Amino acid sequence: MNCCGVWRRIKRCPNEFTCTSMELSAAIELIQNVHLPQPNAAIWCDLGCGSGLFTFALAHLLKAGSTVYAVDKTPIRLSNFSQPDDMAIHAFQLDFETTPLPLRDLDGILMANSMHYVQDKGTLIRNLSACLKPGGNFLIVEYDTDTPVSHWVPYPVGFRTLKQLFASVGYAVTEKVGERDSVYGRANLYAAWVA
Repeated sequence: MNCCGVWRRIKRCPNEFTCTSMELSAAIELIQNVHLPQPNAAIWCDLGCGSGLFTFALAHLLKAGSTVYAVDKTPIRLSNFSQPDDMAIHAFQLDFETTPLPLRDLDGILMANSMHYVQDKGTLIRNLSACLKPGGNFLIVEYDTDTPVSHWVPYPVGFRTLKQLFASVGYAVTEKVGERDSVYGRANLYAAWVA
């Protein structure tokens, strides 16, 4: 599922679907919030980047001079989305659920439609938190349901559950910053800022 419910079937994508470049503005709109851009150039990581739709959406919301690492467990083929000037995007292949992330002092971690593949979310959040600098943030895009939507969304996490999950590992703020309909009907797509 992508941010605006429009699918394009392709063979190289592990879940058979990817976003088209026409949806970049919708992805930006979904994650745009009062916390972005941060005051200075920042270093972020997009875990489960897929075609890079949200990687590039995030890049459009960061200050010039920022860096975004695009990470996925499958070979990365970023789509030809427009990239802001003075922005570095580095892609590398890694299974973030089973392999420690080799990045430290990140300003933020974006997980757009990737957390629903992880069953043990608490352990993952604790492990990823070690990669953030003090005051670092998570930006999560997920379906607002705790019920599996399909075999492509086996472990979704609704906003209320996400808030409890992050609170249990010490995060004080989990704020919904965006929401839109999804093709699943019963489960809207939401964006949440975690601090």
